[in-house]
Amino acid sequence: MAKRESDTTRVKKNASPKTSRDVLLARYAHVADSITTLFFPFAEVVIHDLSDQTVAYLSNNLSKREIGDDSALEDVEETTRARLLGPYEKVNWDGRRMRCVSAALFDDEGRAAGVMCINFNIAAFDDMQATLNLFLRGAGVIAQPEELFKDDWQERINTFLHGWLRERQIALNSLTREHRRELVEALYAEGAFKGKSSANYVAKVLGMGRATVYKHLREMKVDAE
Repeated sequence: MAKRESDTTRVKKNASPKTSRDVLLARYAHVADSITTLFFPFAEVVIHDLSDQTVAYLSNNLSKREIGDDSALEDVEETTRARLLGPYEKVNWDGRRMRCVSAALFDDEGRAAGVMCINFNIAAFDDMQATLNLFLRGAGVIAQPEELFKDDWQERINTFLHGWLRERQIALNSLTREHRRELVEALYAEGAFKGKSSANYVAKVLGMGRATVYKHLREMKVDAE
């Protein structure tokens, strides 16, 4: 008597084989969703199936395309050869600028199976920049009144301090103990401590104790005698 075929065997025989698109989406669709989730609402990711040159997947649709639309890819060979193309810019349906990169997607045999296009809406940041430029440019801004601020020792300290930092390519929050001492000495040489409460101000700006600043000042005065 013939051995009865198991249910598992029948399921395997009846199961339809996965298409190249199924494999492509199983492997990369979650990557597309991860990118758009992180950069929402500014990023769109499109996966193109190279087997039929159509759109196979859309995540956070900004381009108003649909699944099954013609991919209209012109640089497929270049993209698959270079693996990554871009960043480059294109214009979206609403006339806004998009910055894009295209990456080739490969199957287990190393053949190009798809292209993932990441499209980022930079027009939103153009709008922000225009607003900031308008605000920073100001209206009717005049030079600082000399008479009103002729004794503005705080500004003079700030100007000297940040010039000193730029020359040495050091960030204010990364100053070492030796840097702070050098700065106090340089400020002293510039006469920065003639202003009332200037030592307290320097201590706060440099993140030093007032006692330390006064100690350095005493030492410099002794050395100068």
